[in-house]
Amino acid sequence: MEYKTIVNLAGVELKNPVMTASGTFGSGAEYSEFYDLGALGAVVTKGVANVPWPGNPTPRIAETASGMLNAIGLQNPGIDVFIQRDIPFLRQFDTRIIVNVCGKTISDYCEVVEKLSDQPVDLLEINVSCPNVKEGGIAFGQKPEALEKVTREVKKYAKQPVIMKLSPNVTDIGEMARAAESGGADVLSLINTLTGMKIDIHRRTFAIANQTGGLSGPAVKPVAVRMVYQAAQAVSLPIIGMGGICNGEDALEFILAGAAAVSVGTANFANPYAAKETAEGIRAYMEQYHVEDINDLIGAVH
Repeated sequence: MEYKTIVNLAGVELKNPVMTASGTFGSGAEYSEFYDLGALGAVVTKGVANVPWPGNPTPRIAETASGMLNAIGLQNPGIDVFIQRDIPFLRQFDTRIIVNVCGKTISDYCEVVEKLSDQPVDLLEINVSCPNVKEGGIAFGQKPEALEKVTREVKKYAKQPVIMKLSPNVTDIGEMARAAESGGADVLSLINTLTGMKIDIHRRTFAIANQTGGLSGPAVKPVAVRMVYQAAQAVSLPIIGMGGICNGEDALEFILAGAAAVSVGTANFANPYAAKETAEGIRAYMEQYHVEDINDLIGAVH
């Protein structure tokens, strides 16, 4: 039997639904030493801004039970270095390229998106968990009006389909999903990290210099599955689900909840083969249960 693992995100076909989560895979160079990145449906790059960002002071990572906290602060070399160095590297592989875009103002996002408009990349993922400096630091993704506005502005400059990456640090994820949809988003991805804190009791200080960090890893998966399900009920856009996925079984929970594709993030740090093994696990499940087309599983649980 022929098993079909192709999924479609706003007209872009992925050979399978598995991609990497931004910030956990760099731009793929380190991981390409372990396996051919062509095994993945897409590689999602680390966040890229209009100018280089130095990131936050160290320490900026701490392990927690079933997960980790990070406050890297989106350190990146800026869009010009990214275009010159990272895109040509990723073009060597038979996989889709998704660029994660970050910014501190709407014009920051638009500048990066415009520079990418003539580049050979397939989709743009807009990280709205960035602090909106014009609004006193609250993330773009925490107010529906701000989310709708940044989506609408970015869409004016984007030549590729736009994925809006939603923050889970909100009361009603369905409301945020609808705001992104009404702003013209082509795809949604969720969840980004949950805000957390760890205290070093021996030093009696914060484990991370930033005080708070983003919690990711298996600890967040049940929250992420619930939010993906709610977003899928609220909008008709394709959804990329993420949050604590370590293997094919984890990924299938998100797919059954309504995700058309999934991203593997924190698991990459513990197991560099995690994303590839997740794709293999999904295929094994399809063979076990004689599911001919992955699309028959998307949103199958109601």
